[in-house]
Amino acid sequence: MYEDHEQVTVDITRRFSIVTFSNNVLRSNSNPGIRAIFVFDKEELPEYFIDSLSMNFKLIKVLNFEHSLLKRVPENLGNLFHLKYLNLSHTEVTVLPRTIGNLLNLETLDLRQTKVRELPMEIKKLTKLRLLTVYYKYDEGNYSTLNDTTGVQMQEGIGCLKSLQNLYFLEADHGGIDCMQELKKLKQVKKLGIRCVQSAQGNALCAAIGEMNFLESLNITAKAEEEILDLDFVSAPRYLRVINIKARLTRFPDWIPELEYLVKLMLGFSNFEHDPLDSLRKLPHLSRLNLWDDAFSGDSLHFKVGGFPKLKELDLTRLNKLSSISIDREALLALEHFRCHDNPQLKVLPKDLQNLENLKYLEFADMPAELVDSIDPNKDGPCHRIINHIPRVQVREKVESSFPKYELRPIPTQLNI
Repeated sequence: MYEDHEQVTVDITRRFSIVTFSNNVLRSNSNPGIRAIFVFDKEELPEYFIDSLSMNFKLIKVLNFEHSLLKRVPENLGNLFHLKYLNLSHTEVTVLPRTIGNLLNLETLDLRQTKVRELPMEIKKLTKLRLLTVYYKYDEGNYSTLNDTTGVQMQEGIGCLKSLQNLYFLEADHGGIDCMQELKKLKQVKKLGIRCVQSAQGNALCAAIGEMNFLESLNITAKAEEEILDLDFVSAPRYLRVINIKARLTRFPDWIPELEYLVKLMLGFSNFEHDPLDSLRKLPHLSRLNLWDDAFSGDSLHFKVGGFPKLKELDLTRLNKLSSISIDREALLALEHFRCHDNPQLKVLPKDLQNLENLKYLEFADMPAELVDSIDPNKDGPCHRIINHIPRVQVREKVESSFPKYELRPIPTQLNI
């Protein structure tokens, strides 16, 4: 990153370093050679360090506070006219100053795992901005996959950021239809994450995404489980490689099976009544498939002959009605990892697992005791022979009720004894 410029690391992991190194740098009125600062901190950052940045490092291009204890961004940060890269991720920052709009050369603004919830209107002046990542993902508490992440709200004007290539996560319910229509102007976007989408915004969102010819990664999350989205693209971006949709849909999107470059597909809350596997089985490059949170509301899944030729990872989680899985002998030939979590009606081990000769890892979590006991050789499990060819088999079990306390218990097989 900016390898042609000298990089200076301000290491303030110890208070001794603050006094002997940082002060020497900060008190100098001329630091023409400094182009990049990386801050590594285990304690609260001193006020003089933060407030002196724009005065002592006027030519700085890279400023990285990732994982530091930074609590605020100074108003005078906007004076760093040459700044191209600003990383505030995993800090305690909650608000950006309006002077952020003065950073006209800024290309990257990283706000991952911060609690910044709204971007100032002045952000629309950053016409060179290419990467804008703003979200906070919760790792504890009773959060479903629908609300385990929060994004950011933005005032009108997002359409001015015409250089954007990465934008996630934007809260769609704040700007309404107008926000979706402004997205049409962002024709360079390659990675897009939209949260809190409402039913009334479905058509406008599809129209905007249809203009993003370079889009490779798409993440859409509905505002609530009862919201039903119609994601009917007239022409979906042909280069899509990653799709993550967490929303109840009016029907299975018929454009997904046409995506010849699709590598990862994650669906949740879709409530498809009919087995979607037949529509997906011929995707030539699909390597990962996740069906979560009643993406499929039927009772049986069937992996047919010749299906999913490149699939390596399969994850079936919280499919509450799923009671049986069948796998034809010539299906899933490349599958290496299979995870099956919290499917309460799946009480019988799929006997067709013995057909998966390349399977390297099998994991069960929060599954019915009948299934788990059936593969445990210590309990003379009658189905242990079915999984005996798999090098690594594990059962993830809760050890207490609080989230997310689990322990892994290996199941011995002939290949791992």
